[in-house]
Amino acid sequence: MIYATAREWRAASAKRVLLFGMSGLGKTHVSNLLRDTAGWFHYSVDYRIGTRYMGEHIADNFKREAMKVPFLRELLLTDSVYIASNITFDNLAPLSSYMGKPGNPELGGLDFDDYLIRQGQHREAEIAALLDTPRFIRRAADIYGYADFVCDSGGSICEVVNPDDPDDPVLRALAGNLLLVWIKGSEAHTAELIRRFDRAPKPMYYQPDFLHAAWRDYRSETGETEAQVNPDSFVRWTYARALAHRQPRYAAMARWGVTVTAEDVGALRDAAGFTDLIATALETRSETA
Repeated sequence: MIYATAREWRAASAKRVLLFGMSGLGKTHVSNLLRDTAGWFHYSVDYRIGTRYMGEHIADNFKREAMKVPFLRELLLTDSVYIASNITFDNLAPLSSYMGKPGNPELGGLDFDDYLIRQGQHREAEIAALLDTPRFIRRAADIYGYADFVCDSGGSICEVVNPDDPDDPVLRALAGNLLLVWIKGSEAHTAELIRRFDRAPKPMYYQPDFLHAAWRDYRSETGETEAQVNPDSFVRWTYARALAHRQPRYAAMARWGVTVTAEDVGALRDAAGFTDLIATALETRSETA
C-alpha cells in the first residue's frame, strides 16, 4: 500500500484513494464531498466508461432508434440534427440505457446474444477506464495542479479483477498509485439496496459465468423462453444473487487496502473527517495484521 501507516497517510502531501463497494453505499457521496469541500480531483470510472470507451456505442444506439422514426430518419440522413449522449457524473442513464436488460423485446428487452455483446463491451471499457487512473493522477497534477485524488469506481470493479492473484494487472496498477478503500455495507444496507432496486431495476454488469447461470436458472424456474422473459423481472430476480456473489470478491479486494463502514461514510461532512476515518482504518489494519 502506498500509505503503510496512519502517520504516513496524515503526513502525505498528496492523498490518493480509490473507493470501491456496492453501488449506493456512498462512493459518489464521498467523492463529491472531497471535490466540493477540499478541492480533490474526482475521477469517475463510470463517467469515463460512458464517454471515452462506450460513448460511440451509446450515440449509435440513439441514432438506431431515431432511424425508426421517419421524421428523424430524414433529418439524420441529411445531417440536419446532431444526436449525442449528455452523460454526467450525476446522470449515467445513457450508459444504463445502452447496457439494457435481456428478454421480451415488446417490453424493451434485448436479444440475449446482443446483451452479451454489450456486457463484453462494458467489461473491456471498465478495465481500460481503471487502467487510465494512474494517467489521470498525473494529468490532474501536471495540468490542473491537483495533489489529492479520489477514484470513484463502479460497483462492478470486483467482477473485472482477480483479487486472489498478486499479479492481477489492474489491481497492481491501482494499488501502486492509490490506497484502495472498501466501503463495507451491513445486512441492513443490503436489504435496503434490494428494496431500492426492486422499485427501479437498472441494468448492470455481471461476470459471464454468473450471468449465464442466472439466465439459465431463471428460465428453468419460470419455464419461459428467452423471448418471453420480462426484462425487469429477470434483473430483479438476479440482483440479490449478484450482491451475494460480489460480497466475497469485495472482501478479497480489501486485502489490497483498508475497510471502512457505510455508516461511517454516511456520517462524513468534510475532508478532515475523511482523513481521520482512513487513518483509523490504517491503524486497525496494522493492529490486526
